[in-house]
Amino acid sequence: MKRLVLFFLLTVQFSFAGTPFWSKTGHRTIGEIAQQHLNRKAKKAVARLLDGKSLAAVSNFADEIKADTNYRKFSAWHYVNYPEDKMYSDVEPSPYGNVIVGIEKCMEIIKNKNRPHTDRAFYLKMLIHLVGDLHQPMHVGRLEDRGGNDIQVQWFNRDSNLHKVWDANMIDDYGMSYTELAASLPKLNKKQQRSLQAGDIYNWVEESQDLANELYKSVEVGEKLYYRYGYKWWPTVEKQLQKGGLRLAKILNDLF
Repeated sequence: MKRLVLFFLLTVQFSFAGTPFWSKTGHRTIGEIAQQHLNRKAKKAVARLLDGKSLAAVSNFADEIKADTNYRKFSAWHYVNYPEDKMYSDVEPSPYGNVIVGIEKCMEIIKNKNRPHTDRAFYLKMLIHLVGDLHQPMHVGRLEDRGGNDIQVQWFNRDSNLHKVWDANMIDDYGMSYTELAASLPKLNKKQQRSLQAGDIYNWVEESQDLANELYKSVEVGEKLYYRYGYKWWPTVEKQLQKGGLRLAKILNDLF
C-alpha cells in the first residue's frame, strides 16, 4: 500500500513535466551549436567522457531514460514552476528538485574529478539536455496548467496545446535537420555571442519565465494557429535555440 501511495504521489508530481521539452531536433540543434563553441580543453574533456560522441548525439539521453523507472527521480529536473510575480530565489524549491537544482547537481559532479568516469559521463549527458530545457520557455510556465499542456489549441487543424506548439510543432514542421537548423541561425560576432552568454542560470530562468508570460498571452484557448503564429514567433524559437547552445558551451568551457 505504501508503494502504491508513493507511486501515485510521484506520478502526480512528475505529470507537471508534460511532454518532453523541445523536440529531439531542438535538443540536437542546441548540442550542435554548443559543440561548435567549445574551447580545445573542453572539447577533449567532453570527447573523453562521452566516448567520442558529440553533444548532439547524446542530447536526448535525459528524455530516453524516462522509460526506465530506475530514473524516475530525475523527472522533475526537466522544468520549474513558480508564480509569475515571483523570482526563482523567492520560492522554496520542490523537494523533488527542478531544472535549476538539476543543472547545479550535474555541474557539481562533472567538475569533481574524484567521481567515477561513469558518474561524470551520466551527469554530463543530463546537463546537456537540461540546459536545453531551461531555454524552452514553457517549462518555466505555470503550475496550474502544467506549463501550457492544459491550454488546448489547434495547430494546422491538429489537436495540440501551447506547450506542444513550442516543444515540437513549430520546430518539427519547419522540416530541417538539426545540422541544417543550426547552420541557418543568424551569424553572430564574438561580441554578440558574449552578450547572449552573459549572466548565469538564475538570470536565464527569469528570462525564460518572462518569455513564458508573453506566450500565455499569445493564444486563446481553442484558437486555431496557422502560418501567422509561426511567422511571428519563429525568430524567438531560433533565438532560444541559439542562446541554449552558446550558454551550454559557456558552462562546459568553464567546467573544464
